Amino acid sequence: MEYGDSLDRALDAVPDIGSAGDRLSVPDAVAQTDGAFTRFTNLGAVADALNRDPEHLHRFVQQTLATSGKFEDGVGRYNGGFDDRDFERVVDDYTEEYVRCSECGLPDTRLVQEDRNLMLRCDACGAFRPVTKSKRSQGTQPSKNDLEAGKTYTVKVTDTGRKGDGVAHRGEYTIFVPGASEGDVVDVYIENTSGNLAFARIA
Repeated sequence: MEYGDSLDRALDAVPDIGSAGDRLSVPDAVAQTDGAFTRFTNLGAVADALNRDPEHLHRFVQQTLATSGKFEDGVGRYNGGFDDRDFERVVDDYTEEYVRCSECGLPDTRLVQEDRNLMLRCDACGAFRPVTKSKRSQGTQPSKNDLEAGKTYTVKVTDTGRKGDGVAHRGEYTIFVPGASEGDVVDVYIENTSGNLAFARIA
């Protein structure tokens, strides 16, 4: 085989990472009140856009919002009152942990099971990491009860959410801080909490 032909075949095998960032187009989460429950009406569509099993996303929603529910016909139904923003933040957190590569930042990943551990493999850059150890569980951090709505805390922004919000972690909480950038250390006022999510503004 000629060198030129070999080079062409090699280039064809290289993932198209130049436009990969544009491939993650996720619909906004839609919440609908249903008595004492709230429906995540387009959970299935969101999971499809993320290329993930909707049941897996559903279980993550339950865990993050500390609630119970069921998934049926593309719709998640959860005990309690939630709104679009609650589900949006959960999707952001899920994307960070189970979809986006921590090395190259691209969404060209897949979940694989290896030695009983769930791993995230990136097809764009080849990175391979476990997803069972959440960032918010690493190191010695305050307990969940140490974060309360209406109080101010100093946090370090370690990530960026899907819609550009700064993301920080404290104990079991993921804190979303609009206007903050990754690497910032800021004082934030906790406006409200929902399950393991906290919504803040720069104090």
